[in-house]
Amino acid sequence: MSVAASGGKKTVGAEKKTTMKNVAEIAGVSTATVSRTLMKPEKVSSDTRKKVEQAVVKAGYYPNALCRNVKHRKSHNILVIVPDISDPFFLEIIQGIKETALDHSYLIIIVDCVQQIWSKKTIIDLTISKKIAGMLLLGANLPFDITKEQQPNLPPMVMANEFVPELELSTVHIDNLSAAFQSVNYLYKLGHQHIACVAGLETMPLSYYRLQGYIQALRRNNIAIKNEYIVRAHCSYEAGIKAFATLMALPYAPTAIFFYSDIMAVGAIWQAKQLGLRIPQDVSLIGFDNLKCSQYCDPPLTTVAQPSYQIGQKVMLLLLDQLAGKRAKTGSHLLDYELIIRKSTARAESV
Repeated sequence: MSVAASGGKKTVGAEKKTTMKNVAEIAGVSTATVSRTLMKPEKVSSDTRKKVEQAVVKAGYYPNALCRNVKHRKSHNILVIVPDISDPFFLEIIQGIKETALDHSYLIIIVDCVQQIWSKKTIIDLTISKKIAGMLLLGANLPFDITKEQQPNLPPMVMANEFVPELELSTVHIDNLSAAFQSVNYLYKLGHQHIACVAGLETMPLSYYRLQGYIQALRRNNIAIKNEYIVRAHCSYEAGIKAFATLMALPYAPTAIFFYSDIMAVGAIWQAKQLGLRIPQDVSLIGFDNLKCSQYCDPPLTTVAQPSYQIGQKVMLLLLDQLAGKRAKTGSHLLDYELIIRKSTARAESV
């Protein structure tokens, strides 16, 4: 299986070239003091350290500072950047990361992008004070800008779940486009002709691939694409509730809906009951991720299962290879997915 290498959001930002001398001039210290501060911050006073760190940010020298600090201090801490820690999808991935890290005497530091406002200085502070050896990015919407040119000067990085080809990072994920295609094609095989999609936000590469899978499945089966059948929403129960109500209020309501996530679909199941609709007799629903809640809702949800724990294991092992000096294998590392059939879907004839 493969994923189309287009449509991802570019996470880029131009940084001017700068040197340690520039930092020294801004801070009003010698280049030797700058070097000592970045490599052995415990050897300088807090005032000096603060001046140098501020100068590093102002000069845009932070990538080299990070790289040199990591190289000389041999950290055993891994920074895990999570798009939203409240999303249960990430919990099993983090568990796989944590246990694999502990097996190799590494600890993880988790940062939630939703709860914390990031800056270049924050990255510097974490690397200097916490001794960050590498970073695991669990999504493409990063709290800081990086470019392909900057990556050699940053701590080693591996990405999970999303695929952003222009960053040229090692990435572990499933074939989201094919998984979405298979889900929607399954609804077609059940006899559904009026199939809607509740997609994620446009800023999310995952949303692009899953939406493309939906579109390609309809085209393959000669079903017209209806703009009113495509709703974009944030990944939450509330968004699923609102999207479902919007779709079912259409003059020609869909008989089946493919959701970007289980959370959205579970919200839709709740809303269906409020509207007096039966799942799947009145409308079939398919989710994505196979969260634990998907098998316990009423009815149990048909969904795409991702190997979340294995994704966590794999990204940590790839990062460990880089930390051991092995050459990074950039590009996609695809894991298998499975369409789990439960009771939220039924043949269109019964609708």
